[in-house]
Amino acid sequence: MASQRDIRRRIGSVRNIKQITRAMQFVAASKLKRAQDATLAARPYSEKLDEVLADLAAVLGGEDHPLLAERTGGKRLIVLITTDRPLAGPLNTNIVRFVSRDIIEHKGDLALVTVGRKGRDAMRRAGVPMDAHFAGFGDRPAFADETPVARLITDDYIAGKIGRVDIVYRRFISTLTQKPESFQLLPITPSEDSEGIPGNQFIFEPSASAVLEQLLPRYVATRLFQAVLESKASEESSRMVAMKNATENAEELIEDLTLSYNKVRQSNITREMIEIASGAQAR
Repeated sequence: MASQRDIRRRIGSVRNIKQITRAMQFVAASKLKRAQDATLAARPYSEKLDEVLADLAAVLGGEDHPLLAERTGGKRLIVLITTDRPLAGPLNTNIVRFVSRDIIEHKGDLALVTVGRKGRDAMRRAGVPMDAHFAGFGDRPAFADETPVARLITDDYIAGKIGRVDIVYRRFISTLTQKPESFQLLPITPSEDSEGIPGNQFIFEPSASAVLEQLLPRYVATRLFQAVLESKASEESSRMVAMKNATENAEELIEDLTLSYNKVRQSNITREMIEIASGAQAR
């Protein structure tokens, strides 16, 4: 049985851990609010881009463009977005497990680009080759931060090195729910122009083709940025919940250790009283 000193030392250590996890919970909660607001604010812009592409597709009637062209050859590129930092609960484990199915089923036909150190480290341990790696974009991702990633995959697709690009990330649903998702980024498939004014009633200046030429690279970068924002909100949400659970577990452990401490203390007092009584009788 552990001594009172050992148990007191354990209680002190657990209390220090509890203070740390509680502080991390509050920090994650404050960052979550900012990340959630940024994510929700960016969604309408991405949706409107889809509508504009649908309008352009209706005007052009299937006019070809390298980023719209279906390709039969070339590898499938997966852009895996994870976190840089640990202590985010099962977030990274689940997203790596999600993408591992595709890697196992299509081994040799896939190329991989990782965004975030956790995904890179997991792929290295699994022996999966990577074409490129980008560090995460910090607590406040900016549109300019992911431009190199968008340029890399766009250039490779236009050059014919890859035949399809998918983004694998965590979509933020709510504080308790973040869903792993795979989204086809390239080739771009415009949504159906089923709502609003038909695209052929618009006049595009200087021309629909020129607008499309400028819009498609912007669309790729915007969709990639949206995935980064979704992943950031999911990260802070998962970290807040994980730290809350860790704090509650520490409280339970402190209660158990305190109960053990009291039992040992009572046992020591009883033993000392017996020794005193025995010594008095021996006289």
